[in-house]
Amino acid sequence: MPLKATIKRSLQRFIRARRGAAAVEFALIAAPFFLLIFATLEVALFFLGSTIIENGVHEAARSIRTGQLQQSNQTVADFRGSICERISSVADCSRISVDVRTFDSFSSSSTSAPLNGDGEIDDSAFTFDPGGGGDVVVVRVFYDWQLLAPGVVSGMSNMGGNKRLITATAVFRNEPFE
Repeated sequence: MPLKATIKRSLQRFIRARRGAAAVEFALIAAPFFLLIFATLEVALFFLGSTIIENGVHEAARSIRTGQLQQSNQTVADFRGSICERISSVADCSRISVDVRTFDSFSSSSTSAPLNGDGEIDDSAFTFDPGGGGDVVVVRVFYDWQLLAPGVVSGMSNMGGNKRLITATAVFRNEPFE
């Protein structure tokens, strides 16, 4: 049998063969499919963590708003502990930064992100001033969320080291507790 006929017959057999077609199709589709699944999980975990942190901050800030924190002479460490009790299921409390400031009015309050040039939290100017009765207070808590799958959702990282900054802010006027 001539070589040309053998090649032709082998090529026709290869084209007609269907064994392994599912494996080849799965191999072509598997990578994008798993990438989509990992990206969905990454975003879902981030939003779950963000929601729990925001809720914990708003619940803890209530002690400032009602004057309970000020009247019991609690410190920033006590306030951090109050937040940590509420968010420890999703967050490492050692990575929390707290900034509590008093302002003259709501329009003069500031809520900018405290990232330095390296993409890290610069907490050198943070204060803890819960104010008195009737004061406008801004409670800001920052948490550097470590993304689990680097590169899967590359647009999520806004800090160095493949991290995303979660900012939870509560702005309110203290009740007249004095």
